[in-house]
Amino acid sequence: MSSRMFKFGITAASACAGSVIAAWSIDRWNSPHVVNNAVQRPPKRKRTLPMRSEQIKSLMSGEEYDVLIIGGGATGAGCALDSVTRGLKTALVELDDFASGTSSRSTKLIHGGVRYLQKAILGLDLEQYRMVKEALAERANMLESAPHLTHPLPIMLPVYTWWQVPYYWVGIKAYDLVAGDRNVKSSYLLSKKDALELFPMLKKDKLCGAIVYYDGQQDDARMCLAVALTAARHGAVVCNHVEVKELLKKDDGSGKQVLCGAKVKDHISGKEFTVKAKCIINATGPFTDSIRKMDDPTVKSICCPSSGVHIVLPGYYSPDQMGLLDPSTSDGRVIFFLPWQRQTIAGTTDLPCEITHNPAPTEDEIQFILSEIKNYLNADVEVRRGDVLSAWSGIRPLVSDPNKDDTQSLARNHIVHVSPSNLITIAGGKWTTYRAMAEHTLDAAIKACNLKPERAEAVTSYLKIEGGQGWTPTMYIRLVQDFGLECEVAQHLAKSYGDRAFAVSKMASLTGKRWPIIGNRIHPEFPYIDAEIRYGVREYACTAVDMIARRLRLAFLNVQAAQEALPAVVDIMGEELKWSKEEKERQIKHATEFLANEMGHTINRTSKERIPIKLSKEEIQTYVKRFQLIDKDKKGYVSINDIRRALKSFGDGDVSGEQLHDILKEIDTNMNGQVELDEYLQMMSAIKTGDVAYSRFARMAELEEQKHEAANLKQKISVDRSGGGL
Repeated sequence: MSSRMFKFGITAASACAGSVIAAWSIDRWNSPHVVNNAVQRPPKRKRTLPMRSEQIKSLMSGEEYDVLIIGGGATGAGCALDSVTRGLKTALVELDDFASGTSSRSTKLIHGGVRYLQKAILGLDLEQYRMVKEALAERANMLESAPHLTHPLPIMLPVYTWWQVPYYWVGIKAYDLVAGDRNVKSSYLLSKKDALELFPMLKKDKLCGAIVYYDGQQDDARMCLAVALTAARHGAVVCNHVEVKELLKKDDGSGKQVLCGAKVKDHISGKEFTVKAKCIINATGPFTDSIRKMDDPTVKSICCPSSGVHIVLPGYYSPDQMGLLDPSTSDGRVIFFLPWQRQTIAGTTDLPCEITHNPAPTEDEIQFILSEIKNYLNADVEVRRGDVLSAWSGIRPLVSDPNKDDTQSLARNHIVHVSPSNLITIAGGKWTTYRAMAEHTLDAAIKACNLKPERAEAVTSYLKIEGGQGWTPTMYIRLVQDFGLECEVAQHLAKSYGDRAFAVSKMASLTGKRWPIIGNRIHPEFPYIDAEIRYGVREYACTAVDMIARRLRLAFLNVQAAQEALPAVVDIMGEELKWSKEEKERQIKHATEFLANEMGHTINRTSKERIPIKLSKEEIQTYVKRFQLIDKDKKGYVSINDIRRALKSFGDGDVSGEQLHDILKEIDTNMNGQVELDEYLQMMSAIKTGDVAYSRFARMAELEEQKHEAANLKQKISVDRSGGGL
């Protein structure tokens, strides 16, 4: 035993020394880009946020902008903030909504890339090393600039082979070393006992121990929105739902055709107009090539899209404050298993895909993630298909570098390219490095288009993002005390809006209860309140999808709950935006399609339909009896009136029409507005096998049987025959 431990120590020490020397050597060889953190006076921001109508009016004014950015994801919003804070007249247009693409569909991690560092050190790969070092510096910047939307997250790497303990420990320590003074927290080694204490769901068999390291976690869609709003407060014109239809060019005086603006269309009003600009930046992620070909139809495509699917499971699958990393899945990919917003995120896959505005998860990808999860959880935790609350696909825009002759190899870092007509394209990269990507892009744009900024260098490295200036970890207590909000709601508002939570709270309606005084929830299971919808309209939400997916994160957390909350959301948005009855119906239809196709609602339902009925004869008899008790008119099916009558008999007389329809839709797989016996039996079989977690209809049928049995018992044994009690 002592000999083994001695060898263990020698191996660890040698590997650690080697990784340190390798990291130091690479650092000496070629120092990566260094962010200028010199203390400067930050530019002043506006006290009030301009309304969207004012932003559109500014775009239509005919004024010439220094910079026009196409794309409202993390990179585009970052470019807008960098540009406007340097003193350039800036505009940004986005076809859909801020963060509607890849930027809202990430793993929610702010990270440097442990896997990339392993490849960098073992292969002495300078490019990957520089990418990791830059990402670790930007990780620290994000945690400082938006403390309300980001936080450090410990991630556990369980080890099941003893010799891997020193190997992984050295690698993680090298990760800390590369971060240097920008490290979040130091990693540490855990024994088997301590690992199981922190992560009780972990598989115990052959577990040798675990290593815990720290990365950051964020609310990605709200982070992107906050960056865009910060740019707007500094004077940038940022407009969602505005499509670029054509790029405009002019002669620069030397016979060269250069870009001078774009023809755009506002999809909310339907108006088309021209925006003049000295410089145009293409920050469209997976749609990079569509804008490049708008500039020059002959250019070769550089984007190689990859689909990354994530699923959301109930919060009990993981501890509140501990993530899990599977470093080597069955096909060599990495799977993360992370707590987020009181639920659990698992992902991601990595498969070639087509570029589309509406990416959708597939059943095979969901099953792959579930099967990999099972390998790391103990036998007591049954991983059920029915526990998948939501699922989504994001398109990762891997790119080949057009600046190099060899365009076959994919760039692992971001690339900035200037076309002959001065289209500045920023592509590749990742969420964590959005600020540095924007800085590099603006540096290139200023040089290529001969712009004259007030500040030559970026100032975004020390700028607080919207909501971060006055935020403190205990700010939510003031919200509870000053406004009479529920503690859970107050914590949510503080984390989502930072110091803007007070403005949100002022818009909350009275509950009519002793407590909480204000803040009516739009869904009983989540802390989202009515005021957030009204405030979301002021944050440029134009559609119901904007609201349920990106202002609130309900669609990503629980697709069924989002569907249930949708009518209330549309009603409040309708009041704010003066929607007609027809427009409300259109919004509900569009949002329902979004939830069905892009958030996994349809494949969740389809997975139920595929489940064969596996019930015993006795179970079938029980469920047939329950079904017939609800179907009192002997129609052979259960209608919405039957459900209403059953709920009223239990004292639930105030159930709304929307709630009744939601209960019906849970089980009505053929979508004919009624429940047949085979649908009910299929649901009960799915619950038995674990493919479906819970059904309110099934619970209602069970209560109906209990009520019927109680009534029969009273008839069989009268008070006289029972001896009058005692």
